[in-house]
Amino acid sequence: MNETIFNIHDLVLMMTAVQCACFAILLLVTNPPTNKSNYFLAAFLLAHAFIPIHELILWGADFKMIALDNYPRLFLWIGFGYYLDAILLYFYVKSLVYHDFSLHKRDSLHLIPLGLFALFLSLTFYSHTLEERVLLIDDDIYVYSPMYLIVDFLCKATRIGYCIACLLLIAKYRDQLKTTHSNIERIDIRWLISLVVGFLIITVTEAALACAKLLHLFIGFHPHWFEVIGLTGYYVVFVLVLALVFSSIRYFSGFVAVKQKDQQKKPVEEKLLNAGFAEKIDASMREHKPYLQPDITLDMLAETLGIPSRDLSLVFNRHFDSNFYEFINRYRIEEAKTMLSDPKQKSKTITHIYLDVGFNSKSVFNTFFKKHVGQTPSEYRQEHLQGQ
Repeated sequence: MNETIFNIHDLVLMMTAVQCACFAILLLVTNPPTNKSNYFLAAFLLAHAFIPIHELILWGADFKMIALDNYPRLFLWIGFGYYLDAILLYFYVKSLVYHDFSLHKRDSLHLIPLGLFALFLSLTFYSHTLEERVLLIDDDIYVYSPMYLIVDFLCKATRIGYCIACLLLIAKYRDQLKTTHSNIERIDIRWLISLVVGFLIITVTEAALACAKLLHLFIGFHPHWFEVIGLTGYYVVFVLVLALVFSSIRYFSGFVAVKQKDQQKKPVEEKLLNAGFAEKIDASMREHKPYLQPDITLDMLAETLGIPSRDLSLVFNRHFDSNFYEFINRYRIEEAKTMLSDPKQKSKTITHIYLDVGFNSKSVFNTFFKKHVGQTPSEYRQEHLQGQ
């Protein structure tokens, strides 16, 4: 009786494919219609689910024979996942950080590598007869041919580029948060960075494997390293998808998005150019102390001051040489200085003080204080309360 015996590596690949597919279906079934980012995440997972199947068919002897016996005309096409998953991850990150993100016709340019891959297969593989294709695959002649290895390496390198683009998007998003939020530390993006970095590790591992295969054409070394690098990637993918399932439950719903597009530019009003207008804002800030609200945002402050948020942001840049995040926290530092030097507040701990003035992170408070005062809060208090 013919049997297919699965080793542990095959099981990991199969479980990875099942995990990706099941999690994608779960996202599609439970996702609110307005949450477009989860659709991109589901598409990313579905595309990625084909990759372990492709690896099983390409390198698992039993799976390769099953594919060649039953689906020889579809061989290698299943590798399209390599040309889509990183693109979909990029769209996921973009749709997550920008609530006004939508696809445009120009985004179809991202599909050019997939189209070139299809053209390459058509010209170099499917131009042969079925019998010739079976021979090329059965003896691994095609997958170790120089042209295929070059295309494979370029594909894997492109995926690294998309991961780097995702990290740049996240960095830009963090900077944009500073224009609208005063306490960005409460917006946890570490899980998103971990997701992208984890996928970056996978793409680097797979690119290293593709590069090693290319080098093997010119430099002789033991092919055992191919197996080591490849298997490492399989297990990293499995762990990453597993972590993604658990992190999604905790973090996805509470993510704060920002606007991608700036509002249409309009002429700058004369009052916004007037230094007296900035002085009125400063006086109102000192009198009403809205900065003491820990979660104050640009829109909340604009409503309090009766100024459109776009105009208020312009005043920060033009007259205060800062963004909203720095503008608010400067007033908080001034308030903290007053409290630290007040003998009546001597019984209060520094923790109580930084919470009272609107900070929610001790490290951020200490960093801002040292930057603007040149001393730590403890040194400042000791100097001003000495002898009292």
